[in-house]
Amino acid sequence: MRTPRLTELPPREGTWFEVDIARQRLVHWQGGRMLAEWPASTALAGPGQGEGSGGTPLGWHYVRAAIGANQPFGAVFRGRRPTGEVYSPALAAAHPERDWILTRILWLCGLERGFNRGGDVDSQRRYIYFHGTPPDQPMGEPRSHGCIRLRDEALLELFALAPPGTPVWLHDD
Repeated sequence: MRTPRLTELPPREGTWFEVDIARQRLVHWQGGRMLAEWPASTALAGPGQGEGSGGTPLGWHYVRAAIGANQPFGAVFRGRRPTGEVYSPALAAAHPERDWILTRILWLCGLERGFNRGGDVDSQRRYIYFHGTPPDQPMGEPRSHGCIRLRDEALLELFALAPPGTPVWLHDD
């Protein structure tokens, strides 16, 4: 899939996704029609563009990479690579310091130069993803370090619907 241009957004046709930070929701759109929505969890620090802000970046992005297609449900990732572990309460108890990245990763890349792309505001270089989170973590409230957390089941649906190149709009109004 080719990368969309800003002049084409929001797309009049095709699939795209909206992350509403104020509502803590992920919405699936087909052109102008809403098809589904899921609870999400964005940054505890709120919106934020800059490196080190801990915030979820705003603006238009696209899915740059889809990681983990053949991994099991609950697969644990570190540095975008599977560790060979599968999340469990016992594993969590053994590693209470971990910020869990589970099941799949959809890595985002900003489309707006100087706002979410390039320099110290580059979403891809900040490693902003959609990723799974443990089942005991709340959805619908900010808790992440900048990424968009989803329940593993919702992430698997998103992974099937959003191949690389899919547009994603993050906003807080």
